[in-house]
Amino acid sequence: MQILKEQAKPYRRDIFFSILAVVIMSGAALWQPKLLQYVMTAIINNDKNDVTIYGVELISLAIIGLIAGVTNTIFAAKISQGIAADLRERQYKKIQSFSFGNVEQFSAGNLVVRMTNDVNQVQQLVMTLLQTLTRIPILFIGSFILAILTIPRLWWIVVLMIVLIVLSSQMIFKRMGKYFGRIQKLIDKTNTLAKENLQGVRVVKSFNQEDNEIKRFVDNSNDLTATTTMIGYLFSTLIPMFMLISYIGIGTAIYFVGQGVVNHPSDLAAITSFISYLMQILFAFMIGGLTSTFASRGFISIGRIKEVLDTKIDLSYDINAEKTDLKGSISFKNVTFNYPNDDLPSLKNISFDIEPGEMIGIVGATGSGKSTLAQLIPRLYDPSEGEVFVSGINLKSINEDALRETVSYVLQKSILFSGRISDNIRQGKKDATQEEIRKAADIAQATEFIEQYEDGFEHMVEERSANLSGGQKQRLSIARGVVGRPKILILDDSTSALDAKSEVKVREAINKELKGTTTIVIAEKISSVIHANRILVLDKGELVGIGSHQELLQTSTIYAEIYQTQKAKGDKER
Repeated sequence: MQILKEQAKPYRRDIFFSILAVVIMSGAALWQPKLLQYVMTAIINNDKNDVTIYGVELISLAIIGLIAGVTNTIFAAKISQGIAADLRERQYKKIQSFSFGNVEQFSAGNLVVRMTNDVNQVQQLVMTLLQTLTRIPILFIGSFILAILTIPRLWWIVVLMIVLIVLSSQMIFKRMGKYFGRIQKLIDKTNTLAKENLQGVRVVKSFNQEDNEIKRFVDNSNDLTATTTMIGYLFSTLIPMFMLISYIGIGTAIYFVGQGVVNHPSDLAAITSFISYLMQILFAFMIGGLTSTFASRGFISIGRIKEVLDTKIDLSYDINAEKTDLKGSISFKNVTFNYPNDDLPSLKNISFDIEPGEMIGIVGATGSGKSTLAQLIPRLYDPSEGEVFVSGINLKSINEDALRETVSYVLQKSILFSGRISDNIRQGKKDATQEEIRKAADIAQATEFIEQYEDGFEHMVEERSANLSGGQKQRLSIARGVVGRPKILILDDSTSALDAKSEVKVREAINKELKGTTTIVIAEKISSVIHANRILVLDKGELVGIGSHQELLQTSTIYAEIYQTQKAKGDKER
């Protein structure tokens, strides 16, 4: 509830008017049976004047209640929509500050559900609190008091009915509560299954896995249906049980009024009001119980949202660090790195120095730690042990904006966003001019296919860049990486989808246009790094060789084996 209190502060005035409208609406509902009693008394006494007066008061009271109800709905909708929007934005902003490790802790699909479904549940909760749950206590207490005042000698019927309703509702709600937490987990799983299937649709169809994927989704969907149905079954017993108890109470009240009408003639006019108050007590329990149960989903969602907002960021930057002009030097000092929840280190005691402007290649077998090492340079992760320096400064002491402007990382998997080509390239430098965008595209050898579109750089990239080939996506990713002319450029196997000729052109353009840039090239193929000033050789997370191509052929057995294997393969293919 602390989160709701925080989010509700900007809406305090609206909340006041919403609650005031609820009080007026509830007061009108409580006083109507009493006026009806006065009307019945006037009819019995054949007092036409009182009948008219009380009749006008009844109509006026109904109009006041209607206006209060509409006012409450307007303010409740405004508050709930506002709080939901604020929560959604607050979560999104928090997630943007997450490290890779934080995102992996939840999973992308889970975070999407928390920003959408869970926020919607909170929105419904706020609406329910302001419309129903605020009204229920007023109706219950008011009806209880007025029912006893209306026919005091039947007070025990009111108390007995309440006791029976409370005991029966406790039995059902206790069983019902556990199912709502399960529903949220099943919704998470459904979202994850759908997301994975749609993103990997090519793989599913290529390996003819449609039936298996359908079965996985249907099994989970059936679990969700069964859980929801069980809640429905429990609800189906709740309302009839409440109605039975209330009808027994009403029948008992009518019986005793009938038995004592001679001694208590005023009860004849009061019985209608008494029954109305009994029904309002029943209504308070029924609606309160139902909305409270559904509201429990909202409280579960608040807890899930709180987990996101309270998550401690793995990586934090020194807010007092000055934004300095960094150079392209890089140093690793005894760096060891473990991924979260992974016992075996991905990197072990790595140390090396890179001078500004050098071209460094990183090679090694799959899983040797090449990409992991590269991810430490832009500080996507922090080392478990040791230190990483850029421009002679420990990464933990560097201003975040300065680091982002200095290091550009072109990922192995090309990820583009829906929108214009120019917007995707401009992500590397938000204020890039059209000339800078074109120059970056020239370096990445992307201009040739961009100019084939009638709208050129304004051409739209579809969702998940489905209208681009793998090579085109990689070229745009490289363009995005070089548009800001970074001091350090990391290419993580980012030319794997390019043909040999295009790859050479990209390398030559980078060498020519970004002469002072420190370039780190991670590659499976040694031909991609053979011209590097130095090459780092990794094996099972350890740095087992460093030097030029010719030096490593003489000093590194692992490098020589990789080279000979690839050379033999190339000769065979030719």
